[in-house]
Amino acid sequence: MAVVFALGLAGCGAGGGSAPDPGSVEFDTAAWGTDFSERSVPLEEFASGGPGKDGIPAIDRPRFVAVEEAERILEDRESIAVVEIGGAAKAYPIRIMVWHEIVNDHLGDRPIALTYCPLCNSTVAFNRQVGDRTLDFGTTGNLRKSDLVMYDRQTESWWQQLTGEAVVGELTGETLEAIPSQILSWREFKRLYPDGRVLSTETGHDRPYGENPYVGYEQPDSAPFALAGQADSRLPPKERVAAVQTGAESAIVYPFSKLRREAPLPDQLDGRPVVVFFDSSVASALDEAAVAGGRSVGAAAVFSRRLAGRTLNFAPGPRPGAFRDAQTGSTWTMDGRAVDGQLRGERLTPLVSDDQFWFALAAFFPEASIRR
Repeated sequence: MAVVFALGLAGCGAGGGSAPDPGSVEFDTAAWGTDFSERSVPLEEFASGGPGKDGIPAIDRPRFVAVEEAERILEDRESIAVVEIGGAAKAYPIRIMVWHEIVNDHLGDRPIALTYCPLCNSTVAFNRQVGDRTLDFGTTGNLRKSDLVMYDRQTESWWQQLTGEAVVGELTGETLEAIPSQILSWREFKRLYPDGRVLSTETGHDRPYGENPYVGYEQPDSAPFALAGQADSRLPPKERVAAVQTGAESAIVYPFSKLRREAPLPDQLDGRPVVVFFDSSVASALDEAAVAGGRSVGAAAVFSRRLAGRTLNFAPGPRPGAFRDAQTGSTWTMDGRAVDGQLRGERLTPLVSDDQFWFALAAFFPEASIRR
């Protein structure tokens, strides 16, 4: 079973103005209660991804299970999206996210959405609260710059997954608050969060969880899907990168090819000392037919290096995904936690960052700076 996408992308036009001429766009306007006269981008930039509105169904009533139950189906190198708030952690296996792309959820007292765009390999967690409204999200079935376009069910405004911006409809101009999240291997998640909760495959939908509907999509030099124009040639289109947004069109980018050689990587962002951790053992979900069989591609996380008034320096630790600080010799894990040594129990402050394909990051952040 595979997800089939429509090919082709309409030319660009001007934003703003009246409702669209149905013949000038690649999506069915009749299916929407969206105010198309309100928009910040040209409607011609949207392309059909194949499935229509909610054709890729969001998970609205997620069920979670204990680590012990999830262990029956998940394998150690599998990629897991993780969100932690107030000490409570939830895991969203990419083997499930690849079929649903959005989970409307709560963590603690916060309404959150965990989102995943397979075509961009972009995983972003958001606060679903906008003003005094809690929004619920679904998939439009459309893409912009190859990225998932979501919609909220309250106003049917359209939202760009990678940036969290509302770009069409009543809420145009609003931006969702991004919540720190990261990709961990299943091995690392169960080690770090033995009491964590894991999204269940009992989603209410019949999908072949564990199978990859995008076999071979991530080959580094292959062309992105539904991307208007040429991809930024500074890196191969599907080079995986870790990115931290620094402005409306700017970001700092850490190529995985560099992180494999040099992590933990120290840096300065706006005068703030940071470190990029990297676990080379995490498998790709977009490579082989079986998600668990993907090649090792790695995962990254970015943290502040300042702790209790001093700046820490890090070196590789005793295993992949573990690090030691030079100041105390304490051992740190991929979630920024010291697990032994003088600083045991301390936590580094995470920055909002995302692992994704280079072409997607560059399409939305053309002023991105690459740390080579």
